[in-house]
Amino acid sequence: MEIWLKAALVATALSWAGVTFARAEMLAMVVYETKAEESIRALRVEGADRSREDGLAIIDVDPASEAYGEILAKFPLPEGLAPHHQYYNRDQTKIYVTGSLMPILHVVDVTRAPYRIKRVDLPGCKRMDGMAFSDDNKTWWVTCLNSGKVLVGDATADRPIGEIVVNGLPHGIGLHQGVDRIIVTDYGSLDNFGETIIVLEASTGTILSRHKMSNEPSPSHVGPVVVLFKRQSDPAFAYVTAHFGGSDRKGTLWAAVWNRDTRDFEVQELFDFATTEGSIAVVAEFDHNEERLFVTTLNPGHFHIFDISRDPLKPKLLKTLPAAQGAHHVALSPDGRYAFVQNGLVNLPGLSDGSITVIDLDKMEVFDNITTLKDAGYAINHILMLPEWHRAPGE
Repeated sequence: MEIWLKAALVATALSWAGVTFARAEMLAMVVYETKAEESIRALRVEGADRSREDGLAIIDVDPASEAYGEILAKFPLPEGLAPHHQYYNRDQTKIYVTGSLMPILHVVDVTRAPYRIKRVDLPGCKRMDGMAFSDDNKTWWVTCLNSGKVLVGDATADRPIGEIVVNGLPHGIGLHQGVDRIIVTDYGSLDNFGETIIVLEASTGTILSRHKMSNEPSPSHVGPVVVLFKRQSDPAFAYVTAHFGGSDRKGTLWAAVWNRDTRDFEVQELFDFATTEGSIAVVAEFDHNEERLFVTTLNPGHFHIFDISRDPLKPKLLKTLPAAQGAHHVALSPDGRYAFVQNGLVNLPGLSDGSITVIDLDKMEVFDNITTLKDAGYAINHILMLPEWHRAPGE
């Protein structure tokens, strides 16, 4: 059943339909929820509505816009869902929103104004997290962290059609159909980290191998987090971030490189965040040309800029910039000048600042902090540019 949702501003809705305006704007979608009560008390948010609220919000992040930092529209989601991540399908006609506390996937049709949101129930998928999409846009995969499996879905009808049971707690996921492989991180839990990445055959779902993301004896207490395949690469390879690895337990960056002879990946550690001010490596993202790699660390919240233009397997750290507690996901302006860092990790007190740090990538410095949602008592779990302003790296 579709839910029809109207935008708060008619002009915004018209712009989604293809009508352009002379004024500057860059619109991003953020996933938000009411901050944990202890966080609200710590912030001393005056007059904040303490009722639970989960939803999507559209915010103007263009520093040149008159509406810079303003919320232009809000779309409610089921209370208690704890919406988590957003993902585009291949042709950017849909945004998929995963839920942490309910087995519900929401699919946003961004081709029509106002947006339509479809609810997809995924029974048995507890704590969904990562998603991947086939090149032909017909299949999706979603990790179910607390269910120990990966669901397979029909991306046209948006319904589950199968599952892959893995011996672990799957978190991040990456697909490379050129080698018919999926990599899933076995993150584990805070008291029992998984240490490994799991390699699956994409066409069959068969588990083929595991590779440890630590040079330490097991149990290493290292939690692999995300997988990021480089599109412009031969042989295929992916970056993998890992919590609590390295000499000072600040986290590490790894590579999984395809070996044509063995038809499997070989892994190697590339960077130890012990050399930086950041701690707990989490998300990796490319610039538009895949010449720079951005990695966020949660505590106290940093944004790291690496040069990978000469040798992707020898990333050179150019700059570490302060963000805020829980520095997590990154969105880029279409011209590549600005990075927008969403500061928040699953509404955890102390790691969910709720702001958006604006980074000037040309100058490699912090430009500003957008605190609109934070000031209203919300935690932000993800940020994604809307289609008109979104560019996929390497495309």
